[in-house]
Amino acid sequence: MTADDSFGRLDDDDYPAYTMGRAAEMLGTTQGFLRAIGEARLITPLRSEGGHRRYSRYQLRIAARARELVDQGTPIEAACRIVILEDQLEEAQRINAEYRRRDESSAPSASA
Repeated sequence: MTADDSFGRLDDDDYPAYTMGRAAEMLGTTQGFLRAIGEARLITPLRSEGGHRRYSRYQLRIAARARELVDQGTPIEAACRIVILEDQLEEAQRINAEYRRRDESSAPSASA
């Protein structure tokens, strides 16, 4: 791997760059919280060769959203489900918008 390849990972939202301790510190939460949202299957951290959990920036954004809900009093299992449903809704809306754009671009233009 070249240095250029390594630096390219810095821009990759899915690259598991953060240890559990660093991720918890960045989110202002505990490692137990990260374990709990993993058990609830909100995020699945990758594992280092030594078996340590590693988190990506994308996973940290999802964890931060769950933390917001928990801080507002939502039980952790419910917060995880809400975040999953929000993510699914956003993806469905993106797909629908893409289909609409395709429909509009392939529809014959109305001539007067």
